Amino acid sequence: MPASIAPAAVDLSGFKGALLAVALPEKPALSTALLALDENVGGAMRRAVESRDFRGARDELFHVTGTPDGPRRILLIGMGKISDRRGSLRRAAAIAARQAVKLGSGELGFIAEEIGETEAEAITVGLMAGSWEYKDLKTAPPEEERRLPLANAALVTPPSDAVARGILSGQAIGTGHSLARTLAMMPGNLCTPDFLAQTARDIAERYGMKVTILGRAEMEAEGMGSFLSVAQGTPQEPRLIAVEYSGGKVGEKPVTLVGKGLCFDSGGISIKPAQSMEDMKFDMCGAAGVLGALEAIGRMKLPLNVVGLIGATTNMPSGTAVNPGDVVRSHLGKYIEIINTDAEGRLVLADVLSYARRFDPAVVVDAATLTGACVVALGHTASGIFSRDDELVSEIIAAGKRAGEPGWALPLWDEYKELIKSEVADIKNSGGRPAGAVTAAIFLREFTEDYPWIHLDIAGTAYSDSDLVALPKGPTGVPTGTFIEFVRGRVS
Repeated sequence: MPASIAPAAVDLSGFKGALLAVALPEKPALSTALLALDENVGGAMRRAVESRDFRGARDELFHVTGTPDGPRRILLIGMGKISDRRGSLRRAAAIAARQAVKLGSGELGFIAEEIGETEAEAITVGLMAGSWEYKDLKTAPPEEERRLPLANAALVTPPSDAVARGILSGQAIGTGHSLARTLAMMPGNLCTPDFLAQTARDIAERYGMKVTILGRAEMEAEGMGSFLSVAQGTPQEPRLIAVEYSGGKVGEKPVTLVGKGLCFDSGGISIKPAQSMEDMKFDMCGAAGVLGALEAIGRMKLPLNVVGLIGATTNMPSGTAVNPGDVVRSHLGKYIEIINTDAEGRLVLADVLSYARRFDPAVVVDAATLTGACVVALGHTASGIFSRDDELVSEIIAAGKRAGEPGWALPLWDEYKELIKSEVADIKNSGGRPAGAVTAAIFLREFTEDYPWIHLDIAGTAYSDSDLVALPKGPTGVPTGTFIEFVRGRVS
């Protein structure tokens, strides 16, 4: 569980906890308050700075032994050269919380001077991100070997209403991130389409939202042949999940968030290689982002109407699975030739995006771990962004920057549609290796003509197979923050 962060900030002189983290920029200078604290530890902090044992480089750590009457340990954390203070503080706070968890301190104080509402929110989000752990399926070690979880954290700064507001909003965002990361980390036999549906029901009940769940029979009645073609090889019940949050004016068009929810993707008949196939439990990170965003939006009571849509199933090979070469009829009525059954996310999203029309959306934002081609293009640093609306692209890039989830726009030109023309149907679901991320987005575009739309390919950013320093190996929470900031940015 994430740390509980007290809304009431405390003064530096009053902090007497187990660990105090101090975030400092490159070429640091100790403030008057820090120099007073430094006197109690024999000038160790000042000597570290003057001797350049600590230089404030990004992610640099320096431990100082504390005092019996104050913090027992002090951790200096470098933020490097700061161009984005909010992002730098969020990262430093996450690292501080991770160190507190490793040390088993149980509590943490975090100091970074001149904190306002925005900075307090960023620090809180970082503290919650760094303290997140998934231990649900691990046997607890013997009691004498256990370390305390990070249960309490405090922003060590003069109290103010702005700081208190920042902490509260940061807790809401951090809770949404934690939910998304927990759902993503769960194995596919536990985080099933039914589990995602129940999670949506729980969120709806907590915050007075409306939830609608469609199963196989209801989707057959809707004519969702594209979605159901993916689900026809699995005995698990597919779920189309719709959650409606009515925080805005009656009749106001909603911002609609759409997430791909492939709880496990084997590739179907076009089966994936065995190596790293276990990571395909992360193929529902778009759906996790929608649920995490709804959790945060509900907590913050944002004055806007929002709809969350999720297409959840598993993609399995079996005697009933869809075959390459099959043609299916989508919810929109277009016929799709299935070239590759591992290009399944776009088949699910095609019908979900068509279904979105009934909500008369102001805008639709979808996120999906859609293509390995996007990882080749952008690596694990930025999500791919696709839209025919340049202003919408700028809006989502800005939202991602505020959230610390960078994105980069890729082309959505009509010329690429030639790659997915079919000889036997209206369109085919794969154009092969060339421009794979682009042709996947072009495919989705065919089902979004009735409203403003933007697509995020998060295949390279939703999870990491290595430690990211601020976050451990595993799910990153992307696109939760981008969804939240996009919705917040639309609040007038």
